[in-house]
Amino acid sequence: MALVEHVATHTPPVPEQVRGRERIDTHTHVVPPEYLTWLKENPDYQGPLIDWNAESTLAAMDAIGIGTAILSVPNPSVRWGPSDDPAQVRRLARTVNEFCGELVREDPEHFGFFATLALPDLDASMEEARYALDDLGADGVVLFGNVDGTYVGSPRWDPLMQLLDERETVLFIHPAALPGPGVEGITSGVVDFLADSTRAAVNLVKHDCPRRYPRLRVLLSHGGGYVPYAANRIASMISRETDEADTVAQLKTFYYDTALTGSPYTLPSLLAFAGAGHLTFGSDWPYEFRPELSRQFTERLDAFELTDEQRYALNRGNAEQLFPRLAPARAS
Repeated sequence: MALVEHVATHTPPVPEQVRGRERIDTHTHVVPPEYLTWLKENPDYQGPLIDWNAESTLAAMDAIGIGTAILSVPNPSVRWGPSDDPAQVRRLARTVNEFCGELVREDPEHFGFFATLALPDLDASMEEARYALDDLGADGVVLFGNVDGTYVGSPRWDPLMQLLDERETVLFIHPAALPGPGVEGITSGVVDFLADSTRAAVNLVKHDCPRRYPRLRVLLSHGGGYVPYAANRIASMISRETDEADTVAQLKTFYYDTALTGSPYTLPSLLAFAGAGHLTFGSDWPYEFRPELSRQFTERLDAFELTDEQRYALNRGNAEQLFPRLAPARAS
């Protein structure tokens, strides 16, 4: 089956109802109250404890022109590791999804969400995916790059991938900690998250997932880690029975968000590899929405030279393709 790349060919007029807040943010996080309590109860959690609420999120969105934010839970998702009670993991995933579902029901214009699953419990994850997509109206599913060292794309998760493919799901892949020791003084977010995203992308291609699940739209966070920069090296080393160009073409089927990626060093590589037709805007709110970080990356993105067509595609047009419910009616 041929791999087809979506390419933006023109810029439609911006409807009045979204003018000034055109961006669709595909990488923004939610911290439901019960999820925050769960984080607080674990003494090993070293990340920020954020008292998330819709009001402050809407204010942050408005500050940089975000019209709609697609919410997802941050790392560590809903489990710490193999010792967790599977029933508790399932309950927390359901709680998170129902919180998000209610939020979207109350304000579908400003919010969407990626459903949280209970991997590595495959049966429970498939049940939760059906419930979230069919009953709660989730806009897609979030999977973390690896769960206990098993990466997205592993054949053991094929039944879940098949289910998501049948529903033409958007699969958002967020990095997790690498399954191994870190480097003292260097947090996972500095280097390891980028490597985890890259491992996940390569594993998907290694197992031919873009061809086996052609209706599944994969969105990689943080510019896909090292994929754009190292695509030819990756392809040359994993292409044993196929042509290197074919492996690169599979990597190009993925979408890439710009969370913490808007810089004059990163964007040329990302654009050269993925093309403007496969980029979406990401803020990483509220974890990296400090003025010196996310706002700075957004300002750099806005200052980067793009055509009107490219900028519209990145800020909104591509996300409308992924989430058609967010495309407002336009006068013919």
